[in-house]
Amino acid sequence: MSASQTFSSKYGPWALVTGAARGLGAEFSRQIAAKGINVVMVDLLADELARTADDIRKASGREIVTIAADLSQPDFIEKIRQRTDRLEIGLLVSNAVYGPVGMFLDRNLDDNLRAVAVNVRAPLVLVHEFAAGMASRRRGGIIMVSSASALQGTPYVANYAATKAYNLILAESLWVELREKGVDVLGFMPGTTRTPGYMESKPQMERAKIVKVMEPGPTVAEALNALGKRPSHIAGRVNRLTFFISGKLMPRKLAIMLTAKMMRNLYGDK
Repeated sequence: MSASQTFSSKYGPWALVTGAARGLGAEFSRQIAAKGINVVMVDLLADELARTADDIRKASGREIVTIAADLSQPDFIEKIRQRTDRLEIGLLVSNAVYGPVGMFLDRNLDDNLRAVAVNVRAPLVLVHEFAAGMASRRRGGIIMVSSASALQGTPYVANYAATKAYNLILAESLWVELREKGVDVLGFMPGTTRTPGYMESKPQMERAKIVKVMEPGPTVAEALNALGKRPSHIAGRVNRLTFFISGKLMPRKLAIMLTAKMMRNLYGDK
């Protein structure tokens, strides 16, 4: 049995990916479909979602279902449930994110609450919705896309970093609880990846040469390869080394201050 056949037999026949219209979500959908699994793609951007889905459908020959849904809304799961009620979801990739950049006091409360709704409440609802079915079948997988910012305080994205810490800790905790039921869970930290969302945040890359920017393809491949092998994973060797040093060898105060300097170079004084 090939690696793709093994993957599809363990995590198929359907995957559900949020934030799937572009960036990492589109790449997750593309690579999962290439492994022989049908994909339910969820995103707020309906037109872009339809175009991406059509490209993946043509390239992979898999069934692709699209759902235009706003994960910040309390009843979003009803729209997803209506379209997936008869589908066996064997793989959930919670990838959608809302993460505006800026000083905490410059963001209004509604903006911060939207980030909590999309980044915290929605993943919790999705995991609760689909994990039970996986556990009853004693097979399946869940990838919760976190962020390296979850590992320590990160100025300029303070609320975003806090929400991503929730994803990481939930995933690592469920890695233990659900593995006994045959379900693999991974908290995945992509690091800095060249996605439309990242580029739209207008980072001043020339002022932060230390930042290693990865491409979506290799980043997603690392996540899919790590699923079932460990509770969490940071993409990229340089990123893993960097966060080993900052997390294990440096005093936490120093690690946060160095992160603040990097973020200031990227986003400060524009």
